[in-house]
Amino acid sequence: MPVGPLILASASPRRRELLAQLGVECICEPADIDETPYADESPDAYVRRMALEKASAARRRHRGKPQWVLAADTTVVVDGAVLGKPRDREDALRMLALLSGRAHIVMTAVCLSGAREESTVLVKTRVQFIPLTWHQCEAYLESGEAWDKAGAYGIQGLAGAFVAGIDGSYSNVVGLPLSETWQLLRDQGIPTALSPKASPEAFDE
Repeated sequence: MPVGPLILASASPRRRELLAQLGVECICEPADIDETPYADESPDAYVRRMALEKASAARRRHRGKPQWVLAADTTVVVDGAVLGKPRDREDALRMLALLSGRAHIVMTAVCLSGAREESTVLVKTRVQFIPLTWHQCEAYLESGEAWDKAGAYGIQGLAGAFVAGIDGSYSNVVGLPLSETWQLLRDQGIPTALSPKASPEAFDE
């Protein structure tokens, strides 16, 4: 079974913080991959492929070594269209206008990859935005929060004020669904802060 530190194939400080909530230390190694969707690729297929390709890229750097690799990809979907990270200010304003006053889906695919096995999970959360004015969107962009986030917003920051309701996992919207990720780690025996400890009787033998 793979041992050693968990490799997080991401530069996201939010994912690292969420893993830390589970008591999991990791080494961050961002995966540099082409994130262009394929023609006619569904959002579900796209986000799964991104997580798998990130995990594969990280595993190639550790070929022959026993570490586990955790990779994730988060995207925002509205009207069946994938909203990734904004390219520029105009793109960010376009995304916020699309999300204004309506519901959208945030989906994250998580892949846990070992030397001989790989597990994935896809989690979806429905998020409802209040109607936004152009001036509110402009003020939000001035905060600098939008640029490295799918859909041009971060629910854990100022954009939390835009959210009228949420149906599903909050941590999924942040970037890593905690319950499902914990399950993946548990299934492979990777210790977390919630892992069972040896009973006192074990030391009386």
